[in-house]
Amino acid sequence: MSNARITSAEVARRAGVSQSAVSRVFTPGASASQTTIDRVKKAATELGYRPNSLARAMVSGKSRIIGLVVAYLENQFYPEALERLSNSLQEEGYHVLMFMAAQTAGDIDAVVEEILDYQVDGIIAASVALSSELSERCRAAGVPMVLFNRSQDVPTMSAVTSDNFAGGRKVAEFLIAGGHKKIGFCAGWEGASTQRDREAGFLASLKDAGIELHCREVGNFKMEEARAATLRMFASDPPDAIFVANDHMAIAVMDTLRSELGLDVPKDVSVVGYDDVPAAAWPAFNLTTVRQPVNRMVAETVDILLQQIANTSTQPRKIKIDGPLIVRGSARAPEGWRR
Repeated sequence: MSNARITSAEVARRAGVSQSAVSRVFTPGASASQTTIDRVKKAATELGYRPNSLARAMVSGKSRIIGLVVAYLENQFYPEALERLSNSLQEEGYHVLMFMAAQTAGDIDAVVEEILDYQVDGIIAASVALSSELSERCRAAGVPMVLFNRSQDVPTMSAVTSDNFAGGRKVAEFLIAGGHKKIGFCAGWEGASTQRDREAGFLASLKDAGIELHCREVGNFKMEEARAATLRMFASDPPDAIFVANDHMAIAVMDTLRSELGLDVPKDVSVVGYDDVPAAAWPAFNLTTVRQPVNRMVAETVDILLQQIANTSTQPRKIKIDGPLIVRGSARAPEGWRR
């Protein structure tokens, strides 16, 4: 059995078409008649031909590959969002390479440097923050980058998030309207723009109402640390409501309140999260939360990236998309509040 690689010329001869026609059939976005497509793909299947994407990239200068870097997948929000990002990009004829990175800027910068070695056409960085130097490095290399669910004060960096500040405000207003007086906050990783903006909006509405934050602990967007933060909050003078910076931690907070402290949610304490991950709607949690509009966030991210790939002079954009408060059963609702 021969190990020789089947060439496009052989496919062209078998299909009875030109070699350029074979190239067009296997080039996303190129034009070819359905008859030609059918003949070429039939010949390719019979011969076992696979197009050489790397060689085509060297000729065209485009790899049709998008690098996707993410810091962690434990949070249910990210697997769902990344699947939708991948599907949207594939529909546009792009392939996705995913890279994992720690949350530290140094590790993330090293991963993005590695991604650039793959000659990607663009990069989406989800749940990570990058140094301004690396941002300029990507720009100089002609590789556009869009931050997804993170933002940075870098004018040349595009970013798509939910309106985290407005979301934090909504949670505070809801808890205040529900008659809560001793309101606590369980923070996420403090290096994240999402955490900072959610807390800033939350505190702004508390201040407007003349209410001081009763207690604050840090859960770093991790379940075990959220559990420990909950135990510290309830060691003395416990709150009657907690805003948790994301649903991943809120689930751990609720489990700790019920299983370890023997408290009733929401009778003894109300809990509100952020993201509206699938588990938030499960009867076991029935979590009141701010929904991240993931479909719109994905659509905007892909749109910005493809525009910048097509035209490197396209101006960066920072987009914040408002998300609704989804009222379920984990928090005491104000009288007359409509779900």
